[in-house]
Amino acid sequence: MKTIEINGINYEIIKNEGDCINKEELSEKITEYFDNFDYIFGDYAYEKVRLKGYNESNNKKANKINDIKTLDDYIANYCSYGAKNFLIKKVK
Repeated sequence: MKTIEINGINYEIIKNEGDCINKEELSEKITEYFDNFDYIFGDYAYEKVRLKGYNESNNKKANKINDIKTLDDYIANYCSYGAKNFLIKKVK
């Protein structure tokens, strides 16, 4: 299991397509807003990272738009084809 620490929180790297994880950039972008999410997905468009939080299906904070089961649909519908992307999961 490969992990990364960002702002004092450890995350497991689930995927890192295009070797695009930049710890310094993510330290600036990942704010307390993401504290309530189990996962953070990031994709790059026009050399800028976009972040979206997701939860496990059994998390009481999960809903239709942030259930991790919908990630593939999000990638297919909202990400550029072949865009660099990553998924990290908060280590409990």
